Amino acid sequence: MRIVVAGGGWAGCAAALSARKQGADVVLLERTDMLLGTGLVGGIMRNNGRFTATEELIAMAGGEIFQVIDNNLLHKNIEFPGHHHASLYNVATMEPLIKTFLAESGLKIHTATRVTDVEMKADRILAVSAKQLKKAIRFEGDAFIDTTGTAGPPANCTKYGNGCAMCVLRCHSFGGRVSLAGKAGCKEMNGEKNGQIGAFSGSCKLHKESLSKAIRDRLNGHGVAVVPLGEAQKVKGKLALKACQQYAIAAFEENVVLLDTGHAKLMSPFFPLDLLRTIPGFEHARYEDPYAGGIGNSVRYFDMSPRDDTLKVAGVENLFCAGEKAGLLVGHTEAICTGTLAGYNAAQYAKGRALTTLPDSLAIGDAIRHVREQMVEKRERGLKYTFSGSVYFDRMTALGLYSTDKLAIAKRVKAAGVGGIFQS
Repeated sequence: MRIVVAGGGWAGCAAALSARKQGADVVLLERTDMLLGTGLVGGIMRNNGRFTATEELIAMAGGEIFQVIDNNLLHKNIEFPGHHHASLYNVATMEPLIKTFLAESGLKIHTATRVTDVEMKADRILAVSAKQLKKAIRFEGDAFIDTTGTAGPPANCTKYGNGCAMCVLRCHSFGGRVSLAGKAGCKEMNGEKNGQIGAFSGSCKLHKESLSKAIRDRLNGHGVAVVPLGEAQKVKGKLALKACQQYAIAAFEENVVLLDTGHAKLMSPFFPLDLLRTIPGFEHARYEDPYAGGIGNSVRYFDMSPRDDTLKVAGVENLFCAGEKAGLLVGHTEAICTGTLAGYNAAQYAKGRALTTLPDSLAIGDAIRHVREQMVEKRERGLKYTFSGSVYFDRMTALGLYSTDKLAIAKRVKAAGVGGIFQS
């Protein structure tokens, strides 16, 4: 079996590993020179319902990536506004650990390799063409997985945002995102927010060393610092622009909320630098990623693929999708979960076996189905969904799917008939 994964973010890494565990010869293509995508500036795991989803995937034998993450945490079981039992990983050191782990699992990883086109025969992809720096290269496959994400390229951030924020996706250096599904002829969908296409990424990075000693000590010791704002320092309305609606509550507008992920993660889509420097302790503040975090951020949720609940893309016989390509699911945990299912089903397809749909009795299965229904059948594309808050966490809680009891979660997975399903 030959499986090609386009996009090396959390979803692509999980998809590639999952397919490899099923015996496939897997090639992972990443446009930039590093894996993880927005995971390079993310860092939040296990907050609220993400704890449940993580433990569900572990009980299904799909938790290896979570184990690598758990071994690289700076803080665990922290509390910040609206969020409980969160873990924070070190964004500065995570990528090489994941890359080494995947390489040791037998994957072929090609970085600085940007997909440019696909070769089709009827409704099947035969191969993808790519540029590896300046060298043209071709990858044949029996099945393909699109995890190219939904952010950028810079023209979208300029048209629908506040301009290119020179973010960690580095489109100017490595070329903008190219949708595998789009190249295969799929009619893709855009997310919306208050009548505007797309949504801003939800946080910025500050150099921790540029903050006062008191704030640094608070972050290093507790993982979180909440600094109240005066009326003149509040930037009204920006929370409504966020892709990460779970962080769009009043506490994030009335305070500067910082999390320690190696840098100081500022839980706001942007904050004017001159205004930020008027806050005690931030007089010398400097942005890390996005570099233009004082005025804008990357814009996401363009080009989501139509798909079924096995994560097979509609209209292309041998194409699967995961992460934000699979719809309005926000976050690293969500990407790892959908990536694991997409990789497994791509391998099942290549083997000629029936594809798997995860049951609604699990949060992961319910979320995959619910998001598709909302996005396609009800055409509700303004909301974003996540295990960690907002409308889906409310649903998850109401359905009794949220739990922090590891044994109870494992029993529920077993009762659903999918215990250990992703094992090699």
